[in-house]
Amino acid sequence: MSLPDTAPAPAVSGDLRVAVIGVGLMGADHVARLHQRTSGARVVVVNDFVAAKAAEVAAGVPGARAVDDPFAAISAEDVDAVVIASPGPTHGDLVLACLEAGKPVLCEKPLTTDSASALAVVRAEDELAERTGRRLVQLGFMRRFDAEYVALKDLVDSGDLGEPLLVHCAHRNADVPPHFDSVMMINDSVVHEVDVARFLLDEEVTAVTALRPRASRHAVEGASDPMLVLLETASGRLVDVEIFVRTGVAYEVRTEVVCEDGSATIGRDSGLVRHQTVAGEGLRSERLTPGFRERFGPAYDTEVQRWVDAARRGEVDGPGVWDGYAAVAVCEAGVESVRTGARVEVRLADRSAVGAPA
Repeated sequence: MSLPDTAPAPAVSGDLRVAVIGVGLMGADHVARLHQRTSGARVVVVNDFVAAKAAEVAAGVPGARAVDDPFAAISAEDVDAVVIASPGPTHGDLVLACLEAGKPVLCEKPLTTDSASALAVVRAEDELAERTGRRLVQLGFMRRFDAEYVALKDLVDSGDLGEPLLVHCAHRNADVPPHFDSVMMINDSVVHEVDVARFLLDEEVTAVTALRPRASRHAVEGASDPMLVLLETASGRLVDVEIFVRTGVAYEVRTEVVCEDGSATIGRDSGLVRHQTVAGEGLRSERLTPGFRERFGPAYDTEVQRWVDAARRGEVDGPGVWDGYAAVAVCEAGVESVRTGARVEVRLADRSAVGAPA
């Protein structure tokens, strides 16, 4: 890999011209978001391993074209920046191609699918930053841009509730495809709580224990659904995650931080809460969010807008390669714990030895 010897252009004066790699559910949403709700950017190239899908999505955006080769899409002269929403195993090579091209990239999680390759990406961007003074990679952990999570982070950082001691998380889906197994529950769902823990507590996760209670009758054969995942942090705080992906109810994401002098919870209500009497019995009803797009749509909008604004300035305004690497390393430990039933320590590199952020 040959990284640029000089700093890429520090800013974009006009609209940021974006290539979107992968236009499944998430990528197609990003194309629509960039086209309809994001200022200062326009989609010029669309790529997908299903060429017909790329052509269909590109046809809905004036001025956009489909390109069959993702690396050609990244290197195209009329592309300033890249969104990667292709399958996880493709991410590492695509991010490295963006670094080689000197182009900002918003990469959906995961950064890569194993910690060794993720660490290689960290080192590649560190090398680029050392020579050019710029970082180019942002990871798509959208909860950091959600209004409720931002408010919770601000409250924790204020110290008004004292030091945080425990974090309780619930992550529930109404249903998922049959192939969504216990490993995917860690890598595709719990990964968000891993980043939430690091975001809220400002420290690394050092060990993971996955507990496998009795499975729901709705679980697919061999899957542990629900699971309880216990995360330990460097200073001795504990984060417990209930992951339950086939509840048959709705999409529910809740987070509670328990501190020395109080606690705070987000995600409890979504919309109108009704108190009424039915058949002589007092009931409370809440509208539950049907899916992640409804719950976190505004967060995705904010994430992409801030990424565009930062990229046009020649900056990164969000979680970076180390956050992506740390999440992969924790999830590796989580998957090992699912398989063995044991507590597994996270094998995380020393950030100062790898290279501090520029």
